[in-house]
Amino acid sequence: MATIHIDRLLETVVKRGVSDLHLHCGRPPTVRLHGKMRSLETKVLEPEDTVALMKSITPDRNQQELQEEGTTDFGFAFGDAARFRVSAYSQKGRISIVLRQIPSKLLTFEQIGLPMVARALCRRPRGIFLVTGPTGSGKTTTLATMIDYVNAELDRHIVTVEDPIEYYHNHKKSVISQREVGTDVPSFSEALRRVLRQDPDVILVGEMRDLETMESAIASAETGHLVFSTVHTTGAQGTVNRIIDAFPVNQQEQIRVQLSTNLIAVLSQVLLPRKGVPGRVAGYEFMVVTPAIANLIRENKTYRIDSSIQTGKKFGMQLLDEHLWNLYTKGMITAEDMLDSARHPGELKVKVEQFDAEEAAALGDQIGGIVTVEDEEEEE
Repeated sequence: MATIHIDRLLETVVKRGVSDLHLHCGRPPTVRLHGKMRSLETKVLEPEDTVALMKSITPDRNQQELQEEGTTDFGFAFGDAARFRVSAYSQKGRISIVLRQIPSKLLTFEQIGLPMVARALCRRPRGIFLVTGPTGSGKTTTLATMIDYVNAELDRHIVTVEDPIEYYHNHKKSVISQREVGTDVPSFSEALRRVLRQDPDVILVGEMRDLETMESAIASAETGHLVFSTVHTTGAQGTVNRIIDAFPVNQQEQIRVQLSTNLIAVLSQVLLPRKGVPGRVAGYEFMVVTPAIANLIRENKTYRIDSSIQTGKKFGMQLLDEHLWNLYTKGMITAEDMLDSARHPGELKVKVEQFDAEEAAALGDQIGGIVTVEDEEEEE
């Protein structure tokens, strides 16, 4: 019964283009569609329902982890239709499950609106390329697009370390090895410790979540590899600070030097609902590490990074708020959503008020012009 039930739910999720499915006791299955939560018109879930649903999709190893640790994460394929990343956890002594849909189709740079300069950076032989942003901002999709580009265009050995594997990649021009934490390797740090013996050119680290992983990622870039990874931060400046602050004070000077020579770019992103139509649109902040920015990192002057991004447009750089403003003035997002995602909402709010006043004045002039023409016609 539970298997049929989960299949029906997953068919609905795939058909409607839902990003997340939530299964909690005391309410019907709930989906996140275009960023908004919606309940499905089915029965309210009882504790035995969520247990049965969990058992129908969770491998034995993960069921054991759930029992021992109170939470477990894994991925699974729903036929050829889609893959799902699952988090099952205990709350108030009951089981809750959240399934994130991972589209099976890899997207292109154009489809997700990535800055074109990112393509050139993916061809670099070494360095660290970080994709940052809050949970659910599309970091995984962006990384998958970049890895697919390298895979299709260059002859490299790509090794990914993920928890769990989300997008499946086939060998193209490159050879690709995908290692899952918990299945193929015990931890990110252990995988990175051994990866250099596997003759990699490109290494994807699913997430830089601890000091050991950060150290290994930086060391891999220093030894001549291109490393892609994610950090849960907003903005390029915040990302650099977050990595440096993760290290003990006596190591921070050395890490600044290492980052200044190895970091090649930070792409920080947010996802916003499209105005007036279903779907979402990505807002980006993009920093390319130029010699000037490398100096700011080395000299602990990261507070000046934003102004360097502002003056670095010729390198393809842009601040998040600038991109959000462009999306707003093109009518792609609402002012409310823009301000919710902005780094400096106060400054943008003033711009919105001025912009609205100018629009209203222009509209007033148009109407005035129409009235004048009509009046002249009546006088004739």
